Amino acid sequence: MYPQLLEKLKAHGVTGRLLQWIRNWLTGRRQRVVLNRKCSDWSEVLSGVPQGSVLGPILFLIFINDLNEATDLIEIMKKFADHTKLGHTVNCEAERDVLQSALDKLIDWAEKWGMQFNVKKCKVMHIGHSNRKFEYTMNGEKLEVTEEEKDIGVCMTSNLKPSQQCKKAARMAQTVLSQLSRAFHYRDRHIFLRLYMQYVRPHLEYAVVAWSPWYEADKECLEKVQRRAVNMVSGLRAGSYEEKLKELGITTLEERRNHLDMLQTYKIMNGKDNVSRKTWFDMASDGQRATRQAADPLNIRPKAARLEIRRNFFSQRVVEKWNSVPAKVKSAESVMSFKNGYKNHVNSA
Repeated sequence: MYPQLLEKLKAHGVTGRLLQWIRNWLTGRRQRVVLNRKCSDWSEVLSGVPQGSVLGPILFLIFINDLNEATDLIEIMKKFADHTKLGHTVNCEAERDVLQSALDKLIDWAEKWGMQFNVKKCKVMHIGHSNRKFEYTMNGEKLEVTEEEKDIGVCMTSNLKPSQQCKKAARMAQTVLSQLSRAFHYRDRHIFLRLYMQYVRPHLEYAVVAWSPWYEADKECLEKVQRRAVNMVSGLRAGSYEEKLKELGITTLEERRNHLDMLQTYKIMNGKDNVSRKTWFDMASDGQRATRQAADPLNIRPKAARLEIRRNFFSQRVVEKWNSVPAKVKSAESVMSFKNGYKNHVNSA
């Protein structure tokens, strides 16, 4: 692998003493296994980059950067570390052949550059009611069909609904909350609230903009974790859950999800994230008709959505709430200014 990596580094303009330094850093490495104070023989490392190093991930990304060339006809190609995902609309056998051809090219790429796909871990997820569910192979082996996979910490299912993710997030949060309850018998509101917000709530909100629930059962599945945490705090005078939240100075998880939706919309609309807003939204001002909605250049034009999943997708569900935000708040200069402005807008509503 080292000669191929050095070849790619040269193609990226890395030459001279820097290339020589990287060559020296990669070659001559040895490793052994130690178990119960017994050691194996030393063995030379012939491939790979040192894990835990600063340069290792960069070199790996350079090495797999041209993987896209093998899948130029595929609609979606995503790489994250050593994970690769392909997505393609397949309504007929011709489109199936396009996807299969891309898989074959990936195998050819791996053989050319001295790498290998773990075919047993490669799976196919069929999405859509009209999906014909064709079979696919890699290196002569039929790929397993899956209904549920974890993608960068988020549970994705073939029906694209967030119910499983809600259950898993709630289960993990409940586990951590139980550990806190055993460790702290007197739960001072200030200390225990900080522990909850630092160790429990992140499990309920990790990447929630991507999987925000819309079924009441899923919302309640998450909310009951916070309800339990609030009921564990000592010395609260309030009676109802809502009153206790107000006494503690926090909001429901659903309100926080709305705030996070608006914050993400603000970042996209104002170029704070490295994505094009045209990818996500149609601007109301781009329409041919002059309407009150189109008067604000940061307003979004709603799209027709027939399917339940589409209606609750991020770029659809935020439209109405975002358009109701004052123009001054939407065009805030900084993220903090938007947060404060949006909070004041919600409190005054």
